[in-house]
Amino acid sequence: MKYIICGGSGFIGIELTEYWLNSGHQIISVGRRLPENKLAHPGLSYLTWDSLESNPEAAEGADALINLAGASLSQRWTPKGKQAIMTSRLETVTAAGKLLNSLQHKPQIIIQSSAVAIYGTSLQDTYNEASPVRVVDFPSEVVKTWEEAADEAYQGVRLVKLRTGVVLGNESGAFPKMKLPYSLGFGGKIGTGKQWMSWIHLTDIVRLIEFCILHPELEGPVNATAPQPVTNEQFGRMIGKVYHRPHWFPLPAFLLKTAVGELSEILLEGQRVLPSKAINHGFTFTYPTLQPALEQLRTQ
Repeated sequence: MKYIICGGSGFIGIELTEYWLNSGHQIISVGRRLPENKLAHPGLSYLTWDSLESNPEAAEGADALINLAGASLSQRWTPKGKQAIMTSRLETVTAAGKLLNSLQHKPQIIIQSSAVAIYGTSLQDTYNEASPVRVVDFPSEVVKTWEEAADEAYQGVRLVKLRTGVVLGNESGAFPKMKLPYSLGFGGKIGTGKQWMSWIHLTDIVRLIEFCILHPELEGPVNATAPQPVTNEQFGRMIGKVYHRPHWFPLPAFLLKTAVGELSEILLEGQRVLPSKAINHGFTFTYPTLQPALEQLRTQ
């Protein structure tokens, strides 16, 4: 199989690339610029958007395009930062759409990265793919706009909008930052600790992407979250248990807001999201519950 991964040098993209190379597939990793540390492998090539625009033939014959590109939400949400977050997502969707339109033989499926923020936040409600979109804050506005752009850009091709929760891995993403206070001996709940956290292990999101490609009946929103979400309090206590560190030092909401501003919303508010589509179509999680997921990361 031949796969195009936009954002292939990112956190999930690197894991997905290595997974598919080990399975004997051919990968084209696409980014705004070539990465400094390239992985040398005969099945892997790196291209920029500019080079693809001038030579789209390199993408002919691809079986799937996976778009994981987008600036991190983990930055101060200044007006400039917000613009960068939104623009980076829309620009890559537009570029991917232009590439598709230039191909004689289009991929059979597009996997477009999205996020569970599209459901809004709640301490009580539970969401699945049938739940309505709710714009209540900046993240939900970003994701709604992002998905609408994907619907417009990828017409005529099966589209899966992968609504991702917090992806747990050691190399990057949110988990190293969430674990750090525990490593320093100051771990504890954030705010009330009652806010929900919908998470997924890095291994499972890679497997779910492949599952969506191989199951043509899957399209539209697909929640990339483990079947057992936890509260912030439960998550923190489990880190303490698995890593043998104390869970005792709460971080008051007002201090977090003072430190990081509006960005604190993604830590103080959350949503309980279930992967109904994946489960109903037969996907089985390697790490459906939190403790084994964290234990695997600890021993990695």
